[in-house]
Amino acid sequence: MDRLSSNPAVSKPLSGIRVVDFTRVLAGPYCAQLLGDLGADVVKVELPEVGDPLRHQGPPFVHGNGISFYAANRNKRSIALDLKSDEGRRIAKDLCGKADVVLENFRPGVMDHLGLGYETLSRDNPRLIYASISGFGADGPDSGRRAYDLTVQAIGGYMSITGQRDGEPVKLGTSGFDVLAGTNCYAGILAALLQRTTTGRGQRIETSLLESQVAFLVGSALEYLLTGVEPGKWGSEHPQQVPYKAFKAADGWVVIAAGFENLYPEFCKVLNRADLATDARFRTMADRVENRELLYGILDAEVAKFPSSRILAALEAAGVPCAPINTMKQVFSDAQVLHRDMKQVLRHPQYGEVSSLGAAVKFSAFDVTSDWRAPPMVGEHTADVLRDWLGVEAPPVGK
Repeated sequence: MDRLSSNPAVSKPLSGIRVVDFTRVLAGPYCAQLLGDLGADVVKVELPEVGDPLRHQGPPFVHGNGISFYAANRNKRSIALDLKSDEGRRIAKDLCGKADVVLENFRPGVMDHLGLGYETLSRDNPRLIYASISGFGADGPDSGRRAYDLTVQAIGGYMSITGQRDGEPVKLGTSGFDVLAGTNCYAGILAALLQRTTTGRGQRIETSLLESQVAFLVGSALEYLLTGVEPGKWGSEHPQQVPYKAFKAADGWVVIAAGFENLYPEFCKVLNRADLATDARFRTMADRVENRELLYGILDAEVAKFPSSRILAALEAAGVPCAPINTMKQVFSDAQVLHRDMKQVLRHPQYGEVSSLGAAVKFSAFDVTSDWRAPPMVGEHTADVLRDWLGVEAPPVGK
């Protein structure tokens, strides 16, 4: 990685930090994975034999696990514990006593019922950072409701602004708000670890899918809050910029973002329609937004005359932002994606190789992907964790 002076021998910033990960499915495991990426010793607590429910989501399955499991569980050790048993809860509590971070995403009250709530654990471990991810928040009238990314996208308003104009509501193509909630929690944990260096004490952190999603509404939310106008669905279009959307070229789809005043005339020149830049109906961005239907009727027909490679090359040369709409195969064949190490291959001593995504953030002091490990098998590290953390040689009952 010659772009940065990364040194794989340098300790990662979370080396020595111990994390007990009680989470399952996606939001919590994704948060814990990010901590493991930076060197934390993340111990994933799983039900014996069964493990995280995400292991069973499929088909397709790879090496016995649903493919989504691999998206959120690298760089962890797995310990099998039955939290319904006295022995399992005792061991879990002992682990929490040695931890810097406890992460959970049960419904509010479940960890308290297990004797693993923040108040209980922080009495014995005041430096503990206790992070909770829920569907709707730790309190309030809906705190106990079950939540999935789909239902939160609906309740939080995102599906009301996603989809084609006058079309049916559409969710994001991934479970984006699970990932966003996990990322927000990760940021909160890092902030709490930093504050602990000055206060000497831990604290409790809470976030939820709902809060993460509502915060992500940004301009659409403010359009309503500041004007009282409900924002609509715009497909690939932008409510305040024209032209800015997906266009169908002669042989495929491209996106063109030429709404600003310095870009629109250049776009018109590429189309051999310089007259559109001086047309009084389309001269300013406000004019184009006001007359978008008329303008798009003209531009759609003009773009359709060009092969996608030809118009993209011409727009690039003119400095107009544009791109092909790539498939996954094209994404992971893209020279820039590969150059930035966004495709990784991890290796496991039992089941072999598995593909993984790279790190979104790079560091000059260390190579973030050095020593990354493939996701574990259920209970794979039970004996090792008990020995390393608790000095116990025997595995727990139910292993």
